[in-house]
Amino acid sequence: MEYRYYITTAIVVAVLQLFLYSFAKTIGWLFNLSTKSRKITHLITFLVINAMVILHVTRTFTLFRVMAFVLVLLLFAFFVSFLTACIYKLSRGNTTVNRWLKISYPFAFLGLIGLGFYNAYTPKVEHYSVKLNKPLEKPLRIGVASDLHLGKLFGAKQLDKLAAIFNQEKVDLIFLPGDIMDDNVSAYRAENMQPHFAKLRAPLGVYATLGNHDFFGGQKSIAQEIRNAGIQVLWDQAVEINGKFTIIGRNDDLVKDRPSTEALLQDVNSKLPVFLLDHRPTEIEKHAKLPIDIQVSGHAHKGQVFPASIITSLMYRLHYSYEKIGLGHYFVTSGYGFWGVPMRLGSQSEVMIIEVEGKSQ
Repeated sequence: MEYRYYITTAIVVAVLQLFLYSFAKTIGWLFNLSTKSRKITHLITFLVINAMVILHVTRTFTLFRVMAFVLVLLLFAFFVSFLTACIYKLSRGNTTVNRWLKISYPFAFLGLIGLGFYNAYTPKVEHYSVKLNKPLEKPLRIGVASDLHLGKLFGAKQLDKLAAIFNQEKVDLIFLPGDIMDDNVSAYRAENMQPHFAKLRAPLGVYATLGNHDFFGGQKSIAQEIRNAGIQVLWDQAVEINGKFTIIGRNDDLVKDRPSTEALLQDVNSKLPVFLLDHRPTEIEKHAKLPIDIQVSGHAHKGQVFPASIITSLMYRLHYSYEKIGLGHYFVTSGYGFWGVPMRLGSQSEVMIIEVEGKSQ
């Protein structure tokens, strides 16, 4: 294991202890616990949560979703506790302020949870317009939805909503750049999502690539289920559409022997507009030197829950939104679904609509 994983694990464990300490202090303050009761509360909280972490890390039990949910709740509690402590300090310990803070605390905490659910399940539609330095017979409307993570917590209802958005926006093309399923097709099949997935339709087609969560062992069955819904899976390949433009789809870089983008471009007519689906936005600067006109990516989720957005912004040249780099236009969406827990803070589920215009011939 690389040193960075040890460092990351150490940081996560240290931050968790901070959250647990803050949570225990907050419980003691809210319920006016005695010193002894506060110590007992802190000890129980510390033992239970850390035991869950150990059981999960040692794979004694699979507790990922439970742990993720607990960590998010502790994070939200920490945010509210920190704000509460600041207000209390500014009031110089005023008893009236202290009483109102105790009344307000649960409402603020539940409000933050409600906001997290809202951001996860209520998509916004982001519109962009770009002009290419290559001819297009007529303008295109491209719909982009990444990181659906179709599974137990995100499925048929959300697919119907996505289809309705694309229909309302009258898109010509739909791109799905990776993480279509949440690791496997078990929930997808159990919930009979295929008829709902098949509602995604566009005049010039629907194209998908596979992301890292699609390559955790079930990639062949995932790709087949996507094809069964009438969606074309681009498995490290390029397709030319009616002699008007080319779409290239790359597998996620978990596939260590995947062809380079340069290799995929070898037989492509670069005089035509070239659109690239690449799940991770890791090679944007490299792609900016190639004849690629538009790249769509996902993966980063805009951090999903703040302050993870700070980390993703440091990891990637472009972790969210749009930027013109070189001659190309680069888009990274926060994703239509979510990963782990149905919560978002500082990010929101979204669909991108890209208006593409070519230069005059």
